Amino acid sequence: MNSTVNKLLPASTSNPSGAGVPALRPAAVGLLSIARILTTQWPLGNKLLDSLPEQDCSRVAPHLQRVHLQRGDVLHEAGGAIDFVYFPAGAIVSHLSVLEDGRTAEIAIVGGEGVTGIPFVIGGATSLSRTLVEQSGIAYRLGAAPLKDEFARAGSVQQLLLRYTQSLLTQMAMTAVCNRHHSVEQQLCRRLLMTLDHLPSAKILITQELTAQALGVRRESVTAAAGKLQRAGLIRYGRGQVTVLDRPGVRSRSCECYAVVKCVSDSLLAAPTGRVNRPAAIGRPLAAHLQPTSGCSAATVLRGGPTGTANAANAASA
Repeated sequence: MNSTVNKLLPASTSNPSGAGVPALRPAAVGLLSIARILTTQWPLGNKLLDSLPEQDCSRVAPHLQRVHLQRGDVLHEAGGAIDFVYFPAGAIVSHLSVLEDGRTAEIAIVGGEGVTGIPFVIGGATSLSRTLVEQSGIAYRLGAAPLKDEFARAGSVQQLLLRYTQSLLTQMAMTAVCNRHHSVEQQLCRRLLMTLDHLPSAKILITQELTAQALGVRRESVTAAAGKLQRAGLIRYGRGQVTVLDRPGVRSRSCECYAVVKCVSDSLLAAPTGRVNRPAAIGRPLAAHLQPTSGCSAATVLRGGPTGTANAANAASA
């Protein structure tokens, strides 16, 4: 099909000064045919899409658009309508809570395991946060209405989205706890580890200013925390990028919040790799997928409970 140009959302007018609102750019979009998605393009690199049985793919695929997102693009604005959802497949996006004075704090990040626009899909009308592209890369765009129709079928798409929603809520809850009770160094380590989970290398393209905005702290605090990690030989940071040199070492400086989020995500969103032609892999009762998370509380992960032992070990060595 002919390629088109996707104009992303205009800059927010909720903050008259424009502080913290990045300049937006158009992103090139190429429509993919069903045949191409189900053969030469499979797997797509997004865990939710790659976990769909083929019968569901045949309904979703005609509506998918392959998009290259650029860092700084705003996909959804807080309080704005959600017309499209995005399944990252290389890109990483950040959900930011925005205050009246323009200050922001990150409440969750989304990579190849998830999708944006969940509030609309499960019944909301508008976005609850600003969704900002943090790491440039590929994503698959889908009209919010078609996805909501799939959700209403009460089939595998609904089960996947409900499981992902629980994982996302866990991340939001642990982020709130972390920001309230843990040091900036611990928060920075958690943030680095969560970002690395979605990247093929140890290099993260992000500035200290954006990191400070994400954590809701002063830039000087991030500089001090990053300096400690660098002097310990765990990271190397320069202008606009951070390279993690010792991931287990960074993990040892983090708090339990990272391990809990990873444990829940791995348990809820575990799926076979590659193209999935087995509806039974997704069609089990929802309860069967929720049982593993019983060992993913902060207390259980820390003391190495039934499933916490393995998941905490995996998180530490990741």
